[in-house]
Amino acid sequence: MSITKVGIVGGGQMGGGIAEVCAKAGVDVLIVEITEELVERSRTGITKSLDKAVDRGKLDTEGKADALDRLFFSTDLGGFADRELVIEAVVEDIGVKTDLFGRIDSIVESSSAILATNTSSIPVTQIAMATARPQAVVGMHFFNPATVMPLVEIVSTVLTDADYADRAAEFTSESLGKTVVRAKDRAGFIVNKLLCPYIFEAIRMYEEGFASREDIDAAMVGGAGYPMGPLALSDLIGNDTMLAVSDSFMAEYQDPKYAAPPLLRRMVEAGHLGRKTNQGFYPYP
Repeated sequence: MSITKVGIVGGGQMGGGIAEVCAKAGVDVLIVEITEELVERSRTGITKSLDKAVDRGKLDTEGKADALDRLFFSTDLGGFADRELVIEAVVEDIGVKTDLFGRIDSIVESSSAILATNTSSIPVTQIAMATARPQAVVGMHFFNPATVMPLVEIVSTVLTDADYADRAAEFTSESLGKTVVRAKDRAGFIVNKLLCPYIFEAIRMYEEGFASREDIDAAMVGGAGYPMGPLALSDLIGNDTMLAVSDSFMAEYQDPKYAAPPLLRRMVEAGHLGRKTNQGFYPYP
């Protein structure tokens, strides 16, 4: 059963990127945001991203026009009634996500529809239990920027029916052209369970004055072959997201290696969230 109608909840950095990937793959995409202002911001962001793809020769003007024709925007979740796959990409907050999934569950009509969350750290089971069909809930964790990063983690809970997970994986790999890895439902899944302690340790190193931010990042780029240093990566992901991930990890594992460094918490309190606010570990004028 091919998926031709996708709904995206949240049209920001992640949701907009996922929507763009789906639209370029020939899928009808409905993006729902909470205000008209955010709808316009999402539309503008995706259009600019498509323009960049054209400028770089990765997409022709006809492909851009076709993608835009497949993108629809709304502030009404009711438009998801006919969706075959709905992907949630909102703030990393369990209360927000469970409320949202309860509402989506009552709207999406098809019993075969897949309800997916793009959470990077919250156990998917907690989200699934907000619905009357936890067997249909999976994790589909895209990476930022979704238009570039090749990987998607498909996460099954103890309640997920294999058919829903298999169809999510098939759509992701065959329709979207992404590399799929599968993980069990544990906070952080594969990538973030390995990546986040590394970033937290880099923040502690910087906080203790062990080395400058520039030298920490340069060391991991030049010495470990990483494309980006850990502090710059935290800014890209969003320091608020990193803090939310830490809190989820600590609730799940109770292991000090997952604890947020005090500096990270102070930066979030000060609004230094990274690239999204033009200030994080580095300034972004």
